[in-house]
Amino acid sequence: MSDTHAPASLAGLRILDLSRILAGPTCTQLLADLGADVIKVERPGAGDDTRSWGPPFVLSADGGESDLSAYFLAANRNKRSIAIDLATADGVCLVKRLAAVSDVVIENYKPGDLDRRGLGYEAVRAVKPDIVWCSISGFGQTGPYADRTGYDFLIQAMGGIMSITGESDAAGGRPVKVGLGIADVMCGMYAAVGILAALRHRDLTGEGQYIDLALYDTQVAWLINAATNHLVSGKVPGRIGNRHPNIAPYQTFETADGEIAVAVGNDQQFARFCTELGLPALAEDDRFRRNRDRVVNMDALDDMLSAALKADTAEAWERRLVAAGIPAGRVATIDQVLRNPHTIAREMVVDMPTADGSPLRLLGNPLKMSATPVRFHRPPPHVGEHGDEIMAELAFAEGRP
Repeated sequence: MSDTHAPASLAGLRILDLSRILAGPTCTQLLADLGADVIKVERPGAGDDTRSWGPPFVLSADGGESDLSAYFLAANRNKRSIAIDLATADGVCLVKRLAAVSDVVIENYKPGDLDRRGLGYEAVRAVKPDIVWCSISGFGQTGPYADRTGYDFLIQAMGGIMSITGESDAAGGRPVKVGLGIADVMCGMYAAVGILAALRHRDLTGEGQYIDLALYDTQVAWLINAATNHLVSGKVPGRIGNRHPNIAPYQTFETADGEIAVAVGNDQQFARFCTELGLPALAEDDRFRRNRDRVVNMDALDDMLSAALKADTAEAWERRLVAAGIPAGRVATIDQVLRNPHTIAREMVVDMPTADGSPLRLLGNPLKMSATPVRFHRPPPHVGEHGDEIMAELAFAEGRP
């Protein structure tokens, strides 16, 4: 488990978090896990939009639904919450005061919205010249789509990932989204990297900067080989289900009782795979000997491999193939993943009771750092839970009685 007494990578760093929903909160939760003090500014009463995105919700002490939805819990641990109304002059003033004692401001308001309130980058920079400011928006601060509102689902559609996700037209498929808000999550990861890079620059030069980050741009960036395949060949990638456009066999197969994923990464693995399936001659067949040939003749290969794999169970095949050095694994459901002994051993499920003692289990952080381990020391907060504490600290920092 995380050691709350060990030094934290980002100890002493304060982040003023004006973001909500998923991209920004994913970023700030990661930075908070690494030791940053994240102050989450929320609307009085309602709080972050995702607090109401349920069920399910954590139950309150009286047995009713609390303001802690499962969705909110996913991206808001290790943060402190203060409720501020940004629609008021007092609220704007208070946010500026908090920004003046912060290192980073992150927000995901529509471009120009905070500027109109007198709370944009230039206004904050006037009171904190070296501030690192990260603006997350659907389509960025510039370009013909800058004024559009962008949500993860829309970005997945417009950013190309849906066009290559799902079964092919020939198999009766249609474009589908990834099963969770992956465009938001990836944007949050890029935001964390950008903020840390900007802080490195600030520490070296004393100069802050503005980060313009768009969900659309990050979605385009992580089209990776699908996009570069097109840039190199001119061909438009399509949907191929669980196949891989450049490697074969690298997909799922039906077995006697479920699906198994097989990831044959080279010709030597393919030869061993064929031996385990009782089809050693396939590895010498000119259509399948090399990966490039297997990709061209994927349909014919699938037919033969599928017939062989249906002869035994997914568990049996996984055991045999792994023993033979062939990457393979059963397609797991979420509950199976979360109780998998490897998941538990890697501390990817952590216990974090709520402030009122209600039991809570959350996903862990994948970073395993030897000197500065991640911390799980604050459960996701209720709206405004730390307002008095934060205000007292602010008064002290400003030298007020």
